[in-house]
Amino acid sequence: MEETIAGTEAAQIPKQRGESLLETAVRYAEERHWDVFPGTWLEAVDGSQRCSCGDAACPAPGSHPARPDWATQATGSATVARRMWQKQPTASILLPTGRTFDAISVAETAGFLALARMERMELTLGPVTLTPDRRMEFFVLPGAAAKVPDLVRKLGWSVSSLDLTVLGEGAYVAAPPTRFGSRGAVQWACRPTPANRWLPDAEELISPLAYACGRDR
Repeated sequence: MEETIAGTEAAQIPKQRGESLLETAVRYAEERHWDVFPGTWLEAVDGSQRCSCGDAACPAPGSHPARPDWATQATGSATVARRMWQKQPTASILLPTGRTFDAISVAETAGFLALARMERMELTLGPVTLTPDRRMEFFVLPGAAAKVPDLVRKLGWSVSSLDLTVLGEGAYVAAPPTRFGSRGAVQWACRPTPANRWLPDAEELISPLAYACGRDR
């Protein structure tokens, strides 16, 4: 797994430098054919960064949908994406799940343990994000939300006993380089490459992920 980071320090994860949010959002739509939509953004208020939603206690400042109809706003058109980010160049980049991919979300510690195990198993990964709130999100083929609970049970676990969630239809992930307030930016633990354009099925990854989550409890 050439693009996998087998360490525990965020500094080890490759960053996207010198690329604007607009350019990145357009590239996701153009090169990966991912639907994208602009979320909230950060605004300077009294010397601190506040979410554009206006909630001073926002739990996800600058990294959540800006409007309730976000699902209908999401687009796979690079032209439309460019137009949306031209209106608000600092808007976060959000990707709806349940369309071209689902995402399996686990705690960062379990995620790095799973990555090391997957490397030993020589599994082929799709992209994996690392978020500032210490979560890792493994991109898999759509449909994972429906099948993961049964797959986990067959391994002897229950989903409720593990810190493992599946983001499918009606959910979204924040994409690099979106920022979570002052906590930092989303980064790639396993960045998108031509080699991982074809995503794995959840069934291929669930064993090492469930094992890692079990160890991490």
